[in-house]
Amino acid sequence: MEYTEGAPVSDTKAPEGPIAERWEKRKFAAKLVNPANKRKLNVIVVGTGLAGGSAAATLGELGYNVKSFCYQDSPRRAHSIAAQGGINAAKNYRGDGDSIYRLFYDTVKGGDFRARESNVYRLAEVSVNIIDQAVAQGVPFAREYGGLLDTRSFGGAQVSRTFYARGQTGQQLLLGAYQALERQIKAGTVEMFTRHEMLELIVADDRARGIIVRDMVTGEIERHTADAVVLATGGYGNVFYLSTNAKGCNTTAIWRAHEQGAYFANPCYTQIHPTCIPVSGEYQSKLTLMSESLRNDGRVWVPVAAGDTRAAGDIPDDERDYYLERIYPAFGNLVPRDIASRAAKNVCDEGRGVGPGGLGVYLDFRDAIDRLGRDAVEKKYGNLFEMYERITGEDPYTQPMRIYPAVHYTMGGLWVDYDLQTTVPGLFVIGEANFSDHGANRLGASALMQGLADGYFVLPTTLGDYLANGPFGEVDEEAVAEAEIRVREKIDRLLAVNGSRTPDSFHRELGKIMWDYCGMERTEESLRKALELIPELRAEFWRDVKVSGTAEELNQVLEKAGRVADFFDLAELMCLDALVRTESCGGHFRAESQDADGEALRDDENFAHVSAWERTPDGPVLHKETLEYEYVKMSQRSYK
Repeated sequence: MEYTEGAPVSDTKAPEGPIAERWEKRKFAAKLVNPANKRKLNVIVVGTGLAGGSAAATLGELGYNVKSFCYQDSPRRAHSIAAQGGINAAKNYRGDGDSIYRLFYDTVKGGDFRARESNVYRLAEVSVNIIDQAVAQGVPFAREYGGLLDTRSFGGAQVSRTFYARGQTGQQLLLGAYQALERQIKAGTVEMFTRHEMLELIVADDRARGIIVRDMVTGEIERHTADAVVLATGGYGNVFYLSTNAKGCNTTAIWRAHEQGAYFANPCYTQIHPTCIPVSGEYQSKLTLMSESLRNDGRVWVPVAAGDTRAAGDIPDDERDYYLERIYPAFGNLVPRDIASRAAKNVCDEGRGVGPGGLGVYLDFRDAIDRLGRDAVEKKYGNLFEMYERITGEDPYTQPMRIYPAVHYTMGGLWVDYDLQTTVPGLFVIGEANFSDHGANRLGASALMQGLADGYFVLPTTLGDYLANGPFGEVDEEAVAEAEIRVREKIDRLLAVNGSRTPDSFHRELGKIMWDYCGMERTEESLRKALELIPELRAEFWRDVKVSGTAEELNQVLEKAGRVADFFDLAELMCLDALVRTESCGGHFRAESQDADGEALRDDENFAHVSAWERTPDGPVLHKETLEYEYVKMSQRSYK
């Protein structure tokens, strides 16, 4: 796949000066919209997870007219509900040395020095407000004996800054945002559209002015216009087919925006989560995540000897390799996700993996139960243990869990500036759908933090600065009609193929290509192979996909087919981005770029930049945003 290099791209919205003052400076400089004018302005928010739900609720509270869209039957079913372990905040309730600056430092380092300093510092700064907001909403965070909010440790940090609600943190935070959203629906400031899928972005006069959606129950194609559009549609990990994402998670909304001019940044940055239940058979359509919080008390190990098939309880301690504690003594089992995932892959590649096919390692709670007692462990992790037992039929209180890395979060996404605005004016992107805060690897418990920071605190300020110049008048009818025609033409094309293979069969084959050739480890040879196979499979898809039913009804096969078609195009760009970046950093591990110990070896001289891809009729164009570090010195990451 050929590409050309275009002009550099830069973030012109981040203020200069001391980093601790930049967000305050931006908030003060932002234009304000008076209450009477807010009632004249319309905003579309696509997605109702933590980012989208909190954004729609807050914008409604501020007085804007908001339309909120989701493809689920309720905002409560957004994938944010699946987040388990916790949410980071620099409250320092433990008095263990935490601070806003330390959270900022840990996040920049955890992202392998591929994130913007200004964005990350703002995230750390706003984190303390999120906890107060959630507590005020009644989110039932865990508490210590004295009644104070409890915290626990998470990977990539040596302090306890992760607030949690057992293993249901995402669910409880989403319910808080959902209640705030429902309040605004009742008040009439937010109009809710469930079971609607965004299929196109309307761009008129070089501004984002609306979306084309399909009512997933009736099949009706609808037009919705506004003064600004906000995408909060999550990540694209399902390009791998098997991932920890809900089956409905897809890339269609952000890919449509990319096709209409929004740059796509760092698509190759995929996070492999180390704590997932291993694949059990070809029949599986998704994987189940076990919270990273389990690594607080669980110890990760494999047998010392390759090919040891004894039951875990029959292997004595001196024949166990607690390899994370051995290789990384300073952080032990709390190393970041990319480090833990590669370490698990390495020991399994040595023939020391456990379970079917040798693709698993043990996560053992024996010592924690002996030290704390079963009741204490059950209080902290009981629902997670129950979930594991229901899925595997094994009791983690009496035998170790088996875990293996799997695709989880995507750090790439649409390019946005400090205001969270894309290269298309009026199009804002928040949460996992943008690229801005995590660099090449997300630290655990930071996804919920970013989603709520963007939705509750950042977007309402920066969007107001844009809307202060509105309303922007009637939307050009020709632009709306053209967007609708593009949607109808693609639907008609999918229905007309009438082949012999299901969309799922193509999706599974694409996912295998991506995992085998662009998964935990990439090489030039494997990526070139993927870039050869993906266009061939895509061509077969458009020749032989079978979409049953019609467009004028509830048709889940049609929905899947459209999403898989977009995954083909995204997969190609992901592999191209990974091929061009001939360094290892975070979740992007090029086998050709590693040090003597097998750790990721960055190339700061040539790759200390964001790769922002533009889609053009002549092929992809690469724009680079240079990353500059004033406060955190770039160095080789070490957790030893």
